[in-house]
Amino acid sequence: MLGGVETRSVSPVFVGRADELAVLTDALTRAAGREPQAMLIGGEAGVGKTRLTEEFLCEADRRGAVVAVGGCVEIGAEGLPFAPFSTALRTLHRLLPEELAAAAAGQEDELARILPELGDTPRGPHDEESTARLFELTARMLERLAADRTVVLVLEDLHWADTSTRHLLSYLFRTLGSGRLVVVATYRADDVHRRHPLRPLLAELDRLRTVRRIELSRFNRAEVRRQLAGILAAQPDEDFVDSVFDRSDGNAFFVEELVASKESGCRTGLTESLRDLLLVRVEVLPDETQRLVRIVAEGGSTVEYPLLRAVAGLTEDELIEALRAAVGANILLATADGDGYRFRHSLVREAVSDDLLPGERARVNRRYAEAMEADGSLVRVEERVIRLASFWYHANDPAKALPAVLAASVAARRRHAYSEQLSLLERAMDLWDSAPESVREALRPADYTEVYPPCGCDPATTALRRIDLLAEATVAARYGGERDRALKITKMALRLLEDDHDPLRAAWFWTERSRLIAGLGRGDGWEEIAKAQDLVRGLPPSQVHAEVLVRAASWGMLHNPGPDNLAAAERAVEYARMVGAEETELNARITVGALRADSGDGEGGLAEMRAVVERTTQLGLTMLAGRAHINLTSQLESLGRSHEAVELAEQGAELVRRSRLLDSEAWVCGNMAESLYSLGRWDEATEAARRTLLVGQSAAPRGCASARLAYLALARGELAEAAHQLAAAHTHYGTHETQPQHRIPLRRLSIGLAAAEGRIADVRAETAAAAAYGFPLGQHRYAWPLLLAAATAEADARGLPAAEAGREAALAVLRTAARSLATPVPVWAAHAEYLRAELLRAEARDTLTDWTAVERAVRPLERPYLLARACHRLAEALLAAGDREPAALLLREAYATAERIGSRMLREDLALLAQRARLPLTDADSAATPPAPETDPVEALGLTSRERDVLRLVAAGSTNRKIAEELFISPKTASVHVSNILAKLGVAGRGEAAALAHRLRLFAGPAPVSPRPEVARPGV
Repeated sequence: MLGGVETRSVSPVFVGRADELAVLTDALTRAAGREPQAMLIGGEAGVGKTRLTEEFLCEADRRGAVVAVGGCVEIGAEGLPFAPFSTALRTLHRLLPEELAAAAAGQEDELARILPELGDTPRGPHDEESTARLFELTARMLERLAADRTVVLVLEDLHWADTSTRHLLSYLFRTLGSGRLVVVATYRADDVHRRHPLRPLLAELDRLRTVRRIELSRFNRAEVRRQLAGILAAQPDEDFVDSVFDRSDGNAFFVEELVASKESGCRTGLTESLRDLLLVRVEVLPDETQRLVRIVAEGGSTVEYPLLRAVAGLTEDELIEALRAAVGANILLATADGDGYRFRHSLVREAVSDDLLPGERARVNRRYAEAMEADGSLVRVEERVIRLASFWYHANDPAKALPAVLAASVAARRRHAYSEQLSLLERAMDLWDSAPESVREALRPADYTEVYPPCGCDPATTALRRIDLLAEATVAARYGGERDRALKITKMALRLLEDDHDPLRAAWFWTERSRLIAGLGRGDGWEEIAKAQDLVRGLPPSQVHAEVLVRAASWGMLHNPGPDNLAAAERAVEYARMVGAEETELNARITVGALRADSGDGEGGLAEMRAVVERTTQLGLTMLAGRAHINLTSQLESLGRSHEAVELAEQGAELVRRSRLLDSEAWVCGNMAESLYSLGRWDEATEAARRTLLVGQSAAPRGCASARLAYLALARGELAEAAHQLAAAHTHYGTHETQPQHRIPLRRLSIGLAAAEGRIADVRAETAAAAAYGFPLGQHRYAWPLLLAAATAEADARGLPAAEAGREAALAVLRTAARSLATPVPVWAAHAEYLRAELLRAEARDTLTDWTAVERAVRPLERPYLLARACHRLAEALLAAGDREPAALLLREAYATAERIGSRMLREDLALLAQRARLPLTDADSAATPPAPETDPVEALGLTSRERDVLRLVAAGSTNRKIAEELFISPKTASVHVSNILAKLGVAGRGEAAALAHRLRLFAGPAPVSPRPEVARPGV
C-alpha cells in the first residue's frame, strides 16, 4: 500500500557483531547436520538485536533455509497465548502448506490451539497433562517439518512473552532431539528486572548445555563512527562523532535517532532526555499524523489496517496521507504481510503511549473495543476475544470489561493456556464488585465455567457467582502448574463459604486442597478429604458426593489399604449412577476393581477393570482408559501374570501415547518395566524405565522409574548406580511420601545395597523399620521381596563377627512379619518357601529338601532371575551332599540365565562355586576342565598368599592398624594390600569386600549338609 515510501536513518552497513554473527551461522551449519540448535540473544533496548537477527536471517535464506519470525505481543497482563509461535507457524503454513499438513497429520485438532488454520479448536479434554501434551505435539511437528530441510524459527521480544509461550519455549529447548531446526529467541535485557517472569526461564536455560546465549554490548566509538558513515554515506565530522557517541552512549538505535533529529532540523536534538528525543520527531509531524500515531501506539504491537481505519475516524485518503507521513518519517512501518502497521522500534511506541493522558488512553481503547464489537472481521478470529477484553479493561468500563474478560478466559482455556486463563479470571474477580449488579446477574456459569460439578442448581439459569470464578481459577492454576496459587485460591474460597452455608461447594474445594497438598509434598491430603467427607455426610447423592467418596477410596487404596475403602468406592459408583455422572462412575469402578483384586478376588477385580477399559475407550475418555490400564497392569503383575501385564501395558502405552497423556504413559511404562524385570528382560525393562523418566511430568512416576532402575543396577551388581538411582527416587518422592507401594520398595532397595556393601546393621535397621510400619492389605507383593532380601543378607552374613550380635532378634522379626503376609497366588507362595529356606540357612539348619522345595515352587513362575538364585542354592546343597551331576546341570542353567539377563553378581557367585567344585559351566569348560580336587577359592580370585591373610582380617572387621599388628607389617603396607584386594575383587570398599568374602564362604566352606531323615521343617 505504501511500498514506495522511502525509509531513511537506517544504516545500510552492518557494523560490528562479527563474532556474534559467526556463532549464529555456526548454529545454522550444525543444524544442517541434523543437530537442533537453541539460541538466546539478549541486550538492552536499541542495542541492535533486530539488526543482528536480520543479518542472520539473510544468511539463512542464502543457504536455502525456511525462515519464520514471530513476535511477542505486549497487550497487558493476560497476553496473547502462544502469539509468537502462532505467527511463526502461520508463516510456515503459508510457505510449506503440504509439508506442515503432513507433519501435523492426525493431531490437527490439538495443534489448532496454537495454529488455528489447522481447524476448529476443541473444547477439551482439560487436565494437568493438557499443556504438556500440546507442547509434545508441537515439538514433534517441528521435528518432522525440519527432517528434510533447515527451518529457522525466530521469536522476538521474549520479555513480553505470555506464560504459555515461555513454557513452550522452555519445553522445546529441553526436548528437541532431531531435525534441522534452529530456534532463536531475543529479549530486552534491561527490562528483565529481579522479579520479571522471564528471569527464572533464563536461569533455567543457562543450565542447559544445548542452549547458547549471546549478550550484545553497546558500540564503541569506532563502531559508532562506522555506523554514522553508513547512515550519512560520507565520513562524519569527528566533533559530530564525539557528540553522538556521548549522547547515545553507543546505543545503535539512539545513534540513528540523533542523526534523524539533526537532519530534520529538530531543535531538541540536543535535549538531555532520551524520551524527549524519541518524541521530538513525532511532534514535528502534522497534527493529524500525530493523532494517528497515538492511536496506533495504543493498539498493540501491530494494528491491522481495517481496524485502524475504523478507529481513526478519517476518510481513506486522509488516513493514507497521515500514514505516508508517519512511514516517511520512519516512525511507522508496514508489516511484512502488508496488512497493518507497527512502530519501527518499540521504544518509540512506548514513549508515545506513555505520553497519552489518562482520559485520552481510555477513549482510544474504547474506540478500539467499539470498532471490534461492530465488526468482528477486523482482526483474526483467534485474537478477537482476548484483544477485546484488553481494550474494554483499559477503557475503564467494568460493565463491558467483565463479560469480555470472562469470554477471554474461556478462549484461553480452549487453547490450554491455563496461566493466561488464570490471569484473566483474577482480573474478572478484580472487576466483579465494580461491575453493575444487572451485568453480574446476567452472567451464567454454563457460559464461563466447566470444572465445577452441579451443586443442586441449574448452571444455565442460575447467576454466576464469585465462588464459581474461584473454582475455575483453582483448576486453571493446577492445570498450569501453579499449585501454590491454586492452594491460596482454595483458601480464599473456603473463607468465603464460611458465611454461605454450601456444604457441596465447600467439600469440592476441600477435595481440591487434598489433591494440591499431596502434589506439593506438604502432606498426604487425608485431613482435607476427611473434612470433605464430613461435609457431604447425610446429604442426598450428588456428583460432588460421589467424587469425594472415590477420592477417599483411592487415597485409602494407596495410603491405608483396608476393607473400608472398597465400601466407599462401591458407594461412589452407586451415587454416580444415581445422578448420571458416568465419568465419575467409571473412575470409581477402576478403584473398585483394584480393591477387589487386593482383597483376594483377583478375577473379579480384573473383570471390572477390563470392562472399564472397554467403556472408556468406546466413549473416548482416554485419561480414564489410561488409569484403568495402569491399575490393570499393576494387578496382573501382583497376580504373577507378567506376560499378560506386558502385553496390556504395550496396548495401554500406545493408547495414551496417541493422546499425548504423558504422565499416564509414564505410569504404564513404569508398570511395564516392573513386569519385564520379573520376566528377565532387563534391557527392555531399562528402556521402559528410562522412557518413564523421559515423559513423566509428575514426581511419583519418575520416582517409580528411578526405583526400577535401582533394582536393575542392584541385580546387575552395579552398586554405585543403584545408590544413585535410589537417591533419585527419594528426591522425586519427597519427604512426605507415605504410600506403601512406594515406601516398601525403597526400603527393599536400601536393604539390598546395605547387604551388598556388608552393612548388616543397616540391613536390620531397615527391616525393623519396615516391619514396625507394617505391611497393609494388598502389599504382600512388595513385602515378600523385602523379607527375602533381608533373610538372604542374614544367611550370607553368617559367620561375620559383626553379624553375630542381634542375629536371633533379627530373624525373629522376619518370621513374625512373614506370618502376617498372604500367599494368594503361586508366585508369593514360592517367595514364602524361599524365605523359609533362607532363614534356615541363616541358622545353618537348611537341608537339601528345603532347597529342592524352593526350586520346585519357583520353576513354573517364569521368573528367571529368582529361579537362577534358587538353582544356585540348590546346587550348593547338592554339592555339600556329594551329588555333583545334578548340581552341575543346575549351575550351568543358572549361569546361562545370569549371562543372558546381565547379572554380574550372580554370575560371579556361580562361577566361583563352579571353580571350587571343578565343574564346567559351558561346553568349552567341559572339554578343558578334567575332574580334579577342589581348588582354593581365594587363589581363583587372583589373590596372593599375603592378600589372603589381609582379606581374612578385613572380613573379620579389622582396621589397617590391627592388620599391621597381626601380620607384623606397617599400616601403610596394610593399606596398600587392602587397595589391591578391592581392585581385584571389583568392589568399592572394605564392607563390600567383607560381604563378598562371607557370601562366597572364602574362609569357611559351605555349611555341612548331609542327607537326613525327612522330618517336618521348622516354620518361619
